[in-house]
Amino acid sequence: MTKRICVIDGQGGGIGATLIKYLKSEYGESIEVIALGTNAIATAQMLKAGANRGASGENAIRCTVAQADCILGPIAIGWPNAMLGEVTTAMAEAVMSSPAIKILVPLWQERVEIVGTLKEPLPHLVRTVVEEKIKEVLTDV
Repeated sequence: MTKRICVIDGQGGGIGATLIKYLKSEYGESIEVIALGTNAIATAQMLKAGANRGASGENAIRCTVAQADCILGPIAIGWPNAMLGEVTTAMAEAVMSSPAIKILVPLWQERVEIVGTLKEPLPHLVRTVVEEKIKEVLTDV
């Protein structure tokens, strides 16, 4: 059975697009990647990067994450009012309540420090997600 991976991003969609590009390069069509943008621009960027399907907005995120095997995105997708207010309370609740495993990239766009994490450039973080964490999901779920 093909694993369904939801990639969530907002604003310009650059983080999500980078994740999708690396995922598709490594796993091709052996996984289904669904781009979920907090806005249409983010979704469009992630679709350009190779997502199989995409949708935008609160309701799309709420409905789709419940059916996911894995959710990927910046850590802020679990925080209400993050990304300049684009992440609604309902979006954050849906992400964190989903039974899917969540792999969240610790980026410091918000005024939050997470102790115990290393500040790595985005390409290094994405490589860790794709080469290590997604392999665990594909073999465990």
